[in-house]
Amino acid sequence: MSKKQSHVWGIEIGQSGLKALRCHYDGNAIVADTFDFIEYPKILSQPDSEPEKLVADALSQFISRNDLRHCKVGISVPGQSGLSKFFKPPPVEVKKIADIVRYEAKQQIPFDLNDVIWDFQQMAGSNIEDGYALESEVGLFAMKREAVFRALKPFRTANIDVDLIQLAPMSVYGMLAYDRFSERLANETFDPEHPPKSTVLLSVGTDSSDLIVTNGFRVWQRSMPIGGNHFTRQLTKDLKLTFAKAEHLKRNAMQADDPKLIFQAMRPIFNDLVTEIQRSIGFFKSLNKKAEIESILLLGNTVKLPGLQPFLNKNLGYEVEALEKFARLEGTEVTGAPAFKENQLAFGVVYGLCLQLLGQGPITTNLVPREIVVERIVRAKKPWVVLTLAALIAGFVINYVFFQKTDSELSEARWSTAEAASKRAKAASDTEKQEDEKRKSQIDLLKKIGGEVSSNNDRRVLWLELLTAIQGGLNRDPKIPLDESPEKIPYSDRPDFHFTRIDSLFQEDLSTWFNPTVAAEYDRQKRARENNLNPNQAVATPAATADGGAAAVDATASGEPASDAAITGPGWVVEIDAFHYFNGRAGKEKEEHVYNHLLHYLENGSVTLPDEDGKPVSFTL
Repeated sequence: MSKKQSHVWGIEIGQSGLKALRCHYDGNAIVADTFDFIEYPKILSQPDSEPEKLVADALSQFISRNDLRHCKVGISVPGQSGLSKFFKPPPVEVKKIADIVRYEAKQQIPFDLNDVIWDFQQMAGSNIEDGYALESEVGLFAMKREAVFRALKPFRTANIDVDLIQLAPMSVYGMLAYDRFSERLANETFDPEHPPKSTVLLSVGTDSSDLIVTNGFRVWQRSMPIGGNHFTRQLTKDLKLTFAKAEHLKRNAMQADDPKLIFQAMRPIFNDLVTEIQRSIGFFKSLNKKAEIESILLLGNTVKLPGLQPFLNKNLGYEVEALEKFARLEGTEVTGAPAFKENQLAFGVVYGLCLQLLGQGPITTNLVPREIVVERIVRAKKPWVVLTLAALIAGFVINYVFFQKTDSELSEARWSTAEAASKRAKAASDTEKQEDEKRKSQIDLLKKIGGEVSSNNDRRVLWLELLTAIQGGLNRDPKIPLDESPEKIPYSDRPDFHFTRIDSLFQEDLSTWFNPTVAAEYDRQKRARENNLNPNQAVATPAATADGGAAAVDATASGEPASDAAITGPGWVVEIDAFHYFNGRAGKEKEEHVYNHLLHYLENGSVTLPDEDGKPVSFTL
């Protein structure tokens, strides 16, 4: 959320006087703290007046008695000075609306866009879903560049920076939406098929009038070429009076000798005004078939003309009332001041300007030329740029002084001898380091070769020990000579085993081979054998010896691991292929013979091997 501006001024240079209002935030409330109303000696449109001088004098008087420092300033321009168009784009991505508006601007604005200041916005109540504008209305506002600079000229001459330029009808719409329709905008969703009732606001000016039709979400406006001066001119024509006398008589009609004569003279203008209002409302209804007019509000000091409000109320067929109070504007020092109360109908535009500058209301467009905005930003940053450059120059000077001093102390002539000695020492150090690395590499190579040699010797001894251990499992019957003829003792009566292959594989961690599944199956088979049960034809191949005489079995099955069968650490997995011919005793042949002798030997037998000192020591398998 943007930071709230502390104080803002809304200023309107009207045809009959200058109106100004200053507002600020007090919490979430908008408070009016100062106002000014400076009436010109003559109306600007009078033939013998000097508009530029009258406006300059009024601004000078305004500046002399009001403080504009640190305040944002917004000004209004008459509705007939610019273009206001409202159109409904087709369903399109929100980010592409700008391209559609630019195309629409080329079609609607009858000038080269380079000669025009224009802006646009999506109006309140637009339906946006997933980044697409499905049911929306876009307002396009434009003014000729020369007209904008003409409106800015008196303020630039008076050295007043203008932050906002807004068309008067749009400023009035912003005021009405905030003051009368804020709850509707905050709590309701706009339904184009059943729009809420609309209010017509007629802002009667000096030379023209603005008719604004709005329901808060949508707005339509038209400028009509009828204002307070038309009543004055009618009096000068019918009663043969000077403009000044006719203006005085118009303002004080009820105190005249013959008020009826005055109203009869002004009646054609009353009728013309009613006709213009009816034509405008009729045209609006032709464009918005489902719109319904609820009431008409009047704004502008001309509304105080006696008989005007009853005449409009009688001839328009709607409830007509003057907007004599701003419901949401606080600050009793201003709203309760007699001068403000007397001219409150003329402060609707400047109130709307203050609301937009404070970020309130539905209107966000601004017709201040971009080049002026850039110029103001550059001007605001100039002091900082000068200060930054001065600081940089001072820094460069100080740095140069220190550099010169350091350079004189570290000149090459003073340090060349020491630098040369340092380079020689570094070269000698690098040579020694290279020699040291070379010798380290040689030592590592010798260690590797020694390890290979010693490890081969260890493996040869290990094989001898393994073969010695396995030999005990051959189950040879000492009573049967090796060369005994099978005719005397058949092979089926010989209990010995014949080994055909011994294979080995080193494991960094035996637990990866003797995993829980293998351990569980081994444990199951072992329990079955201990209970003289057939282990269901499970393959129980005699496995091996780990380094140090540990034994293992290679098998495959499923089950939970036995808690006492875990084997971990590095070691060898040994696989033996063997067969036997023994088949002489029922129940003790085939795999039972392997279980009863070879596997029983590997699990429970022992072998005598020499220790490190060569002494015989018995080791369990």
